[in-house]
Amino acid sequence: MTATAFEERGVSPGGAWHARQTLPAGAEPGVRRSIGGGRMSRGGRSADTPPADEDTPRAAAGTGEAGTDPPACAQAGPHDAGPHHTGAHRAGAEHSGPEPRVARRERLLATATELFTTRGYPATSVERICGTAHLPLRAFYEEFESRESLLIALHNGVARAGMEATLTVLGDPALESAAARVRITAMGRAYVEAVTDAAAATRIAFVDIVGAGRAVEEHRLLWRGLWSDFLTAEAERAVARGEVPARDYSLAMVALTGASNELVAHWTRHSASFSRELLADELIHHALATLGIAGGDGSAAGTRADEGN
Repeated sequence: MTATAFEERGVSPGGAWHARQTLPAGAEPGVRRSIGGGRMSRGGRSADTPPADEDTPRAAAGTGEAGTDPPACAQAGPHDAGPHHTGAHRAGAEHSGPEPRVARRERLLATATELFTTRGYPATSVERICGTAHLPLRAFYEEFESRESLLIALHNGVARAGMEATLTVLGDPALESAAARVRITAMGRAYVEAVTDAAAATRIAFVDIVGAGRAVEEHRLLWRGLWSDFLTAEAERAVARGEVPARDYSLAMVALTGASNELVAHWTRHSASFSRELLADELIHHALATLGIAGGDGSAAGTRADEGN
């Protein structure tokens, strides 16, 4: 995968990039664009809006009650059922105010993060997000096409941080000719440090996003495919250098990617029980074991001692 192809997925490479030049099979253009940010639609339709043949009640615009579209969002985007807010708040929807859009977007993301991790994603409506953030609905739909696209943006922030941290550490000239064990150890530590930087964001990206809807799931699987390709390329590099047995590692890396995601998800649920360092050790252990690298036990006494070799 070239740097240009990678940037199309919304990530600016910070170092060497060795993955393949193909998207995961079946990735549709609308879903591909979702990696670049929070706005997405499929065929002109919001990701939250069910197809016409789905048996989903449609709302009569104008009431603002659960299951209906208030005037502020009837034309701007789909409405998520939620609590009814005050008339003063609805009046504010007539304009977005002087606050810079970047600041409004950050406020919406921060508010959604808090609500998703306390109330849960299914129980948090667009109206509640706007009410809690003290912003009109119009401000929301200027940034996101739907609640689903906001969730994608939150996941994207964590996913991009992990990938960019990995690429940055690989950009170190000392790692260009390093052994696979050293590279994997460095990547694993950089990745874990990046994706666990904020506990609430980590929970959303690795726990709450699962089962949040078709478009969100396609976005999540697209990132998993990207990581699988990236790790397969690292395995092929190790094969070419004679460090690991020659074989097709693509399926092994699919399994490793899934296991890594579940390890981080487990950490978010039990972070008081084990440290980020132990999480990194275990992730590195799995990666080295998958490649069949001897002595790669992932422990502090093992991988950390090998980092300079």
